[in-house]
Amino acid sequence: MGQNMTAKELIGKSIQYHDPNNNWATFSGELKITMETPSWGPRISSIFFDLQKGYFKNQYKSDSNLIFQEVNKGVCSVLFNGKAKFTSEEEKKYRLSCNQTKRTRDYYAYLYGLPMKLKDPGTIINPELEKRSFKGKEYWVAQVNYEKEVGNDHWYFYFDPITYAMEVYQFYHEESKNDGEYILLTEEILVNGIKMPKNRAWYYNKNDKYLGTDFLFKN
Repeated sequence: MGQNMTAKELIGKSIQYHDPNNNWATFSGELKITMETPSWGPRISSIFFDLQKGYFKNQYKSDSNLIFQEVNKGVCSVLFNGKAKFTSEEEKKYRLSCNQTKRTRDYYAYLYGLPMKLKDPGTIINPELEKRSFKGKEYWVAQVNYEKEVGNDHWYFYFDPITYAMEVYQFYHEESKNDGEYILLTEEILVNGIKMPKNRAWYYNKNDKYLGTDFLFKN
């Protein structure tokens, strides 16, 4: 690959690597994700998407409480230990709202839909590629911004120069402050014909502080 390739072409090659049969567009399946952080123990989430039907659900435990989130064609439901009624204290502590449910849906759809999600409307891809060394490895890097109604963060996506696999991404709120985080992707798991990263480890940009890891498991 040479400098003649544009960032969009590189992203296209990465999509061909991760999702050669364009399965993400019609994705219907479950993602079992365990999130571990230094401050608290593992949280296991059972997430289901049916993108064609506009369906999302997520179920997980927090402090031994069972939380269920669902969006079905725009209609949202939240259950706390099987009940749709909860106190304002519970709602605040466990973020039991439809806004939070939709944020959770968008968060997981974005992260597990990458790099395919870089084709979504509102995505602004800098046409020029950059070569960067990160953690001792050389990558081709695509810079991505978003239209205001989509998001304000500045993103960098790091691709293996031979396979075009996406191995790192990084975002800043204000790049001059070196804020934001970077995410290291290791190993792969095949889900519905899509090569998804098995492990996502999160770190602060400014001091390399480790924040936690999301582990994806097959059923």
